[in-house]
Amino acid sequence: MRYITEFPRPVREIMTAWIPMSDGVRLAARIWLPQDAEADPVPALLEYLPYRRRDGTSYRDSQTQPYMAGHGYAAVRVDIRGTGDSDGLMQDEYDAPELRDGVQIIAWLAAQPWCSGRVGMWGISWGGFNCLQVAALQPPALKAILPMGFTHDRYNGDCHFMGGCVLEGNTSWGGTLLSGTARPPDPAVVGGRWRAMWLERLQHATLPVATWLRHQRRDDYWKPGSVCEDYSRIQVPVYAISGWQDSYARNVFALLEQLRVPKKALVGPWSHNWPHVGSPGPAIGILQEPLRS
Repeated sequence: MRYITEFPRPVREIMTAWIPMSDGVRLAARIWLPQDAEADPVPALLEYLPYRRRDGTSYRDSQTQPYMAGHGYAAVRVDIRGTGDSDGLMQDEYDAPELRDGVQIIAWLAAQPWCSGRVGMWGISWGGFNCLQVAALQPPALKAILPMGFTHDRYNGDCHFMGGCVLEGNTSWGGTLLSGTARPPDPAVVGGRWRAMWLERLQHATLPVATWLRHQRRDDYWKPGSVCEDYSRIQVPVYAISGWQDSYARNVFALLEQLRVPKKALVGPWSHNWPHVGSPGPAIGILQEPLRS
């Protein structure tokens, strides 16, 4: 596969930018933007994940993010608190601090001299989930979202339970999540405090499977982050994407049926992956699609 490396606007990259939160925590971000963005500000496009921007998603990001920057966006990849090189602790997926931080990130982006004041969110899986969850909090600068491979219902639409039955993903994903979030930050970024940060993460780590198994019925635990509890909270345009072989595909139709905002859906012949590398295929140019839309 050949990737385009020349774009309408030359791109510069900021490997690490620190985004301050109101409680003193700093979140690590990697930013691609047009070289002339300070003179000609652009909208920002946020992808917000716990999957370590410096190594975990670095290869993928090096393909997707510069393309958007070269076509007139500030593409921003932020490590969720307590993951990658970001300060703080992450206790659970889609917890309240993560979503509050998302609102503050958007406000910070909108205030930067290279940003036009308008922000979008996109992402697949975790990044698709929190697109919807942050949008439901209605940050003023957020103008549109593009969730891929997502759920609108954390109990009935995710990998934990279905119809009251525990799913295999509840265990396999729980182990994957713990092993990923327990990794240390990068000493090249955070310096000598990396060891103290790592030990703090390990000391406060929780077993995700144990948490989820304590909530085998649809109780109050699952409601935060489930935008199906009140679809009207989403007030921005939504472009929802999934694949026919992705177990999350069913969520696309239920979401669009309920939303009362400008909306669009795309479901194609691939599994749980970005459509431009989707298999079995044919894949499509998903990087071109949001520009066209």
